[in-house]
Amino acid sequence: MGSCLSSDGRSSPSSPSSPSSSASAAAAARGRRSRRGHRRKSGYRSSSRREDQVHRIPGRMFLNGASGIASLFTQQGKKGTNQDAMIVWENFGSRDDTVFCGVFDGHGPHGHMVSKRVRDVLPLKLTANWEGEECTALEASSTMSLKEDPRAVVDVEGNEDHPQIFKALKDSFLNAFGLTDKELRQNPDIDSFYSGTTAVTLVKQGQEIVIGNVGDSRAVLGTRDKDNSLTAIQLTVDLKPNLPSEAERIRLCRGRVFALRDEPDVARVWLPNNNVPGLAMARAFGDFCLKDFGLISVPEVSYRRITERDEFVVLATDGVWDVLSNEEVVHIIASAPVRSSAARLLVESAVKAWKLKYPTSRTDDCAVVCLFLDTEASIVSSNSTQSEVGGSPNANGVGDNKQESLDRLNTTRSGSDGNIDSMAGDDWSVDQQGVSRVNTLLSLPRFAAGSKHPTSTKGQKRA
Repeated sequence: MGSCLSSDGRSSPSSPSSPSSSASAAAAARGRRSRRGHRRKSGYRSSSRREDQVHRIPGRMFLNGASGIASLFTQQGKKGTNQDAMIVWENFGSRDDTVFCGVFDGHGPHGHMVSKRVRDVLPLKLTANWEGEECTALEASSTMSLKEDPRAVVDVEGNEDHPQIFKALKDSFLNAFGLTDKELRQNPDIDSFYSGTTAVTLVKQGQEIVIGNVGDSRAVLGTRDKDNSLTAIQLTVDLKPNLPSEAERIRLCRGRVFALRDEPDVARVWLPNNNVPGLAMARAFGDFCLKDFGLISVPEVSYRRITERDEFVVLATDGVWDVLSNEEVVHIIASAPVRSSAARLLVESAVKAWKLKYPTSRTDDCAVVCLFLDTEASIVSSNSTQSEVGGSPNANGVGDNKQESLDRLNTTRSGSDGNIDSMAGDDWSVDQQGVSRVNTLLSLPRFAAGSKHPTSTKGQKRA
C-alpha cells in the first residue's frame, strides 16, 4: 500500500518575532478560526434546513414503505453502516403522471454520506434541468468524457425514433449527473476523495421510461413473453472496468486496469503510480482520486416504451444481484402476497441466499425499489406509507453506527451463476449476472498525521 506525505504536514523554520507581533498574530489566527467555525456551523444549519424541506415534499419516499405504485426496502448488511440509499418520488416535477425512482450504493469510508447526498441532490438537479430553470453547461472534463464515450446513450429497444420526452430527458440526465458530481466535489461536509456511490435512476412519464445509470447497480424489467410466462429483461449494463470500452477510456487517461492474482476475473481501477484504490467500477459519483484518470460520472441513458406485457421494474444494489439472478428476482417479486411487501420480500430472500451460498462471508447491504407499471391492478392504498419498523434500523440508508466503514475493503466473494439472455451489443454481454462480484473498493492509501489529500500522484510511492 502506498503512502503520501503532504507538505502541509511538515514543520518549517520560522524567523524570530517580538512578543507583541506574536500576540497579534495569535489573535488574528483565533479570529480566522472563529470565522471559519461560524461559516461551517452556518453552512451545516442551512444544509440541515434544506434537507428537512426536501424530506417533507409530498409523494417523496426514502424510507422502507410502499405506495400505490411502488414498494421500497433497504436493510443493513454485516459490514457496518448501511451505505445504500433509495428514493421514490411521485408527481415528480409537479407532473401527475411522472415518477422518479433510484437506488444508490455507496462505497469507501464516507460512502453512506455520498449515497444519501446524491439521492437528495440528483432529482432536484434533474427536474430543474428538465424545466429549463438551471444552466445546462457542464464542466469541460465531463463534456470531454461524454464525447469520448459513444455508449453514453443506449436504446434498449433498438428504436432510434424516440419521442420528445427522451430527447429532453437525455440532456437533463447528462447535465444533472454532471452538476451533482460537481456539487459533491465542492461540498465541504463530505469527503468524497476516496468515497463514492453508484446510481441507477428511472423517470417514468405515462408509458415512457428513461433510465440513467452509473456504476454496477441494476434495473431489470419483469414482463410476459409470447407464452405469457414471466421473464426478466435487463435494462442496464453493469459499468465495470472489464468492459472493453470502459477500460480503453481509463487507460487513455493514464489510469490502470488490472485484476489481482487471487481474483483474476475482477478488473479494478488503479492510480497511475500507486496500487490504490482498486475500484471495481468504471463510472461513479465521487471517487475524485480517480476522476483525472478515466473514472467518469457520465450516465448511460436508455429508453423503453412500456407495453401491456410489462409488469414492473426492479432497481436494486449489488447486494441483491450478487446472490440472485435476474429471473429469480422477478419471480420473487411476482410471488409477493401483496405489492406493498414485494421489496421487503426480495431483500429477505437475498439475505437468505447470502447465508446459504456464502456462509462465511459478511452479508452486503441491500436496497430495492420495485415500480409497478400496471397501476390499475394495484392492491395497496394510493397513500404512501414509510416505516422503519420491521426492517433494518438503518432503513433510511444510513445507520446509527458512526464507525467508518473501512472494514468493507478486504472481503472477496463470488456472485450468482444465473443465466439470462444478454442484451444487444458485444459489450452488453459482459458480466451481466455478477458472476465475479467482489467488494467495490479494495484499499486506501495511508496519510501522515495532519496531511491532506494529494492533488496528483506526484510524491506517491509504489508499495
